[in-house]
Amino acid sequence: MNDTRLQLMEAIARRRMVTAHYNGNVMQLAPHQMFERRGDLFVSALNLSKNWRSPDDWKLGHYKLDGLAVTELQDAEFEPLPSFEAAAPHEDDTLLLAV
Repeated sequence: MNDTRLQLMEAIARRRMVTAHYNGNVMQLAPHQMFERRGDLFVSALNLSKNWRSPDDWKLGHYKLDGLAVTELQDAEFEPLPSFEAAAPHEDDTLLLAV
């Protein structure tokens, strides 16, 4: 297992924030679940670096692990979104881990 995968698994299990580089952007993520899609690993996470109009607009984005770099587990904890239900995004996806 690579460091990114291990760090994200720990972040999900311990409900910890993660900073990561994705497509040239540095993001503060609250990872809620990890899933597999066609052999690739993804994480569903709330991107707290995004300019949201209000917390009511918050939703999870899906990020391919291969695209995440320089991930760092933070001490800051997060509470899962109240609307979050652990489930694979698509019926062909396989849920691996969730908060």
